[in-house]
Amino acid sequence: MSVTKAYAAQTATSKMAPLNIQRRTLRPDDVAIDILYCGVCHSDIHQAENDWGNSIYPVVPGHEIIGRVTSIGPNVTQYKVGDIVGVGCMVDSCCSCSSCHAGLEQYCENGMVGTYNGKDYYDGTLTSGGYSEHIVVREAFVLSIPDTLDIKAAAPLLCAGITTYSPLKHYGVKAGDKVGILGMGGLGHMGVKYAKALGAEVTVFTRSQSKVAEAKLLGADHVIVSTDADQMAAATLTFNFLLDTIPVAHDFNPYLNCLKVDGAHIIVGLVTGIDPPIWGASLITKRRILAGSMIGGIAETQEMLNFSAEHGINCEVEMLDIQNINVAYERMKKGDVKYRFVIDMNSLKKS
Repeated sequence: MSVTKAYAAQTATSKMAPLNIQRRTLRPDDVAIDILYCGVCHSDIHQAENDWGNSIYPVVPGHEIIGRVTSIGPNVTQYKVGDIVGVGCMVDSCCSCSSCHAGLEQYCENGMVGTYNGKDYYDGTLTSGGYSEHIVVREAFVLSIPDTLDIKAAAPLLCAGITTYSPLKHYGVKAGDKVGILGMGGLGHMGVKYAKALGAEVTVFTRSQSKVAEAKLLGADHVIVSTDADQMAAATLTFNFLLDTIPVAHDFNPYLNCLKVDGAHIIVGLVTGIDPPIWGASLITKRRILAGSMIGGIAETQEMLNFSAEHGINCEVEMLDIQNINVAYERMKKGDVKYRFVIDMNSLKKS
């Protein structure tokens, strides 16, 4: 075991604060990583503040990790000391169920092990995430970072990137398709980039007129202000796919009306109840699909990283020192970030 500096929430109401944690001694298939950058996801706040009712304290958040390999177990073959690697939202799964055999570890039937606030399959210890100096992860859940990616801006690809890439690929978005992106935050702006790179005609739906120019600057072909009834009516039966990144309850019915026959409305942002209710006729009369999607499996996440490098895709980020993480959390709650915070973990090493 080794002691490493970290930042943690000790209770649902406490602020993030320094805490020394222990990292395990390397198992034969483990990779030890010195963390260079860690993205800040809204899930970090939910877990730190126990919004989902499943937090186990202390919580050390962080599942968008970029680092350098410092040592490897004797059975490791893919990585060597000095390699730049990534760790995303999960660090293990049962590896024996049908989902795992299909490369869908995120849907593991026995439960994937989250990078933080999860329980290790081997010894039951609580996993701790990337708000720390170092981490130890099974080789099978470590990702290779292409040389051409900006490693600071690549960190959020390991959550925001794969969360938007995976459903676009799964549902077969292709050149000529019309894709609507609902919301223009950390997830939404990545959805725009991936849909464009896949050849789609992309429209952003936003409630804010002030985001119109911004959306187009990021690559959107069109922008619809969703509070404008005329603009929404004009979009009826227009889209093949809607990627819904909105994280709060909202009315799905007006958006569903924008889908063509056989169109798909894919939820990636909302994890709570749908309110107001969906009219069944919106689905039935046009054979529309209402679907959900999480992150991708390890192979698909590596595919996403390689695709991002090939197409020059990175997340738009704002860098911060870890000592300012509580300020960052308050800003995120207000939507005051474009579009993801990334922690320079050198700030923790210096503290």
